[in-house]
Parts: sequence; structure tokens; C-alpha cells
Amino acid sequence: MSGHSKWSSIKHKKAAADSRRGKVFTRYIKEITYAARSGGGDPESNPALRQAIEGAKSVNMPADNIKKAIQRGSGELEGSNYEPLTYEGYGPGGVAVLVETLTDNKNRTVAEVRYTFAKHNGNLGENGCVAWMFSRKGMLVIERSAVDEDELMELVLENGAEDMKSEDECFVVYTSVEDYDPVIQAVKAKSISTLSAELAMIPSTYIKLQGKPAQQMLKLAEKLEDLDDVQDVWANFDVSGDEIDEYEKNN
Repeated sequence: MSGHSKWSSIKHKKAAADSRRGKVFTRYIKEITYAARSGGGDPESNPALRQAIEGAKSVNMPADNIKKAIQRGSGELEGSNYEPLTYEGYGPGGVAVLVETLTDNKNRTVAEVRYTFAKHNGNLGENGCVAWMFSRKGMLVIERSAVDEDELMELVLENGAEDMKSEDECFVVYTSVEDYDPVIQAVKAKSISTLSAELAMIPSTYIKLQGKPAQQMLKLAEKLEDLDDVQDVWANFDVSGDEIDEYEKNN
């Protein structure tokens, strides 16, 4: 889940330990398979594959799973041919939502996405209706206790980061797509652990939600994420920590 970075950091922190681990593993297997098929099975010469492998390792995916996903992508093993598709729509309160998928059956995927939007107080829109509000950026989420703020800021800015923001429990570093790999490698070289590191769709503006619309939006986002073909959900909503706590308590 990737709305406001505070929510994003909490979801990523939980992903490695909670009951959604199977979903997280499936997401990375698809991402690794697609990256290997698109750019080859050597992570040294395929940045997308390298990033997918690092993401899989961050949630403790077994090395054998990673190896087999690469082999399926490079054609050494038989596997599905995944196609990337992005869907756009609106959530409660007029929130803009992007849903990124990897699918081997686009008719199934669009039906499931449309149904989930409709069931949870949203609606699927036309291509282009909200994508203009988002820009692809590198995003690293780092726990505050992992590093000194000034030390981290100096490190990431020296290696090409665009911005760094401080949240309640973490730092969020933003980069261009081109500078993402140098920044993540610099952080890794200093043995600084990340809660998450990914190429994200960052909205230009946020909509503040409270009460019922906030709870409905959190539910919609999570239900979209739960779909088998969905890789990422991006949305321009901002909710307080109290709203997140309330949602976690009731779900």
C-alpha cells in the first residue's frame, strides 16, 4: 500500500512478518520473472531485475524461489507470460488511485479490479484520468533508529537523491528513476537497513481524509492489494496515525 508515506512505511514493515507473506512472495516472483524476461537473467546488467531481487531478499524470500523465478523469466523453466497493465480510478473522497498489475489474463484482472472498486466505495475510471497526478520516483523508507538523520541526508544527497523527509518513525528518501540505483547502493554499502526501497508513483498533491472516508479508503486500498494480479496500489490520500490505528484495530 502506498498512499501517504507514513501508511506506506507501516505496511512495508508488517509485510515481512504477517499473514500476507504469501502475497508478498507472489508479487516478487512475478516481478523477478517479468524483469528477467524483459531484460535478461543477469542482475548485474539488468537494474530492474536487481531491484526486484533486492526487494525479495528484504522480505526473506528463499534463494531457491528467486533462482527459479529468474529461470522462468529467462526461459530455462516453463512459466507464465506476464503483461504489465495499469488501471486508474477514484476512491472515497475523490482520491486518485493507480493500480499496477502483472497478469496472464487481462480479462480476469480488469473484472476483479472493477468489482473491488465498486464494492468498496470507489469506481474504475478511463485510462489517463488520474495518471497525470503521479510521477515515477525512487523511494526508500528507513527506520529512524537505523541511522543518524544528518548522516543519512549527507549520504543520499551526495549520491543523487532529490529530497528526504522525516516522518514519525522513519525517514523517506526520494530520487529520480536514474539516480535510484546509486542511492540504494550507497545506503547498502553503509549497512543501513531499509523498511522498503522501490520505484514508486508519487502524487503531486494529497487529499486529507478523516473518519468514515478515511476508513473506506484504507479498506479499498487493502482489498485492491489483496488481488492476486496486483503488484502495487498508489493513491493520493493522507491519513493520520490515529486513523491507521483505528483501521488496524477493526480489521
